[in-house]
Amino acid sequence: MSSRSSYLIRRVLHGFMALFIIATLLFFLFRLGLPDPTAALITEGLNPEERERIRASFGLDRPIWEQYLIYLANILQGDFGYSFHYRAPVADIIWERLGNTMVLMLPAIVLAYAVGAPLGAWLSWRRGSKVDTSGIFVGLMFRSAPMFWTGMIAILVFGIGLGWLPTSGMRTLPYEASGFFDKIFTLDFLHHLILPALVVALYYLGSPLLIMRNTMLEVYGEDFIEMARAKGLPERRILYAHAARNALLPVVTQLAVTIGLAAGGQVVVEVVFSWPGLGREILNSVRTSDFPLAQASFLVMAAFVVTLNLLVDILYTMLDPRVSFK
Repeated sequence: MSSRSSYLIRRVLHGFMALFIIATLLFFLFRLGLPDPTAALITEGLNPEERERIRASFGLDRPIWEQYLIYLANILQGDFGYSFHYRAPVADIIWERLGNTMVLMLPAIVLAYAVGAPLGAWLSWRRGSKVDTSGIFVGLMFRSAPMFWTGMIAILVFGIGLGWLPTSGMRTLPYEASGFFDKIFTLDFLHHLILPALVVALYYLGSPLLIMRNTMLEVYGEDFIEMARAKGLPERRILYAHAARNALLPVVTQLAVTIGLAAGGQVVVEVVFSWPGLGREILNSVRTSDFPLAQASFLVMAAFVVTLNLLVDILYTMLDPRVSFK
């Protein structure tokens, strides 16, 4: 077995171990930190037998260790349980909310990195100038500004003040859609997407911009850059064809982590813009002590992060052969 294959197998095993630990922590943290989820379902007029019958219907009358083993067995079968609040399969709820989140987050993140990485490379070329200083200031400003504040300013200016864009939801109510793609492949959906996606993109813009700029400044001191200049290559070609490629590794890492975390959505943005995504659903599940829904939501987020980190490790070996397989 080659060193690369053994390295990837180790990484996969580490990923499964991480998911097992996260699943275990989620199970016990929610049960120890949240109130009884059946409290909202039990009225004062019920006698103790009826109360216990309700708890038994959710499996909460069993010993904690038995609940834990059932929980692990169900996860291995892809069964996340039944939502206490919605009285529906958790998997159906999560996939619907996850789809809503990703159609918001992915375009925003792609826009942020498509603009931020080339802009960071260009600012490194103009280092020390007023353009460089202004670019760093703008990137840090949007990254540091609370997202709810940026969202409310965008709503006040473009939604209420100018009336150009809608400020809540995915579609104008009432609407009928036979499926997920029927819901999003419309001009009305795109109209609703612009404002929250722009707010998310501005927030994430600073990361690729600053990471790319700082990494490029380090790459400029490498010998192969001096060799390219000695050959008489144009500075712009050196910038994008030689230096930028070798500065992409940290940006790729950050992109993978960002997309993984995006699976959980941006709770603040989804609440401000009333976007029915997974982030807002996580908040609601914690409020209602909906253990199965909260556990599965966080576990899906963790699975996204672990999987994308594994993909980054594979991309590293393709982008930089010097990466060690130890």
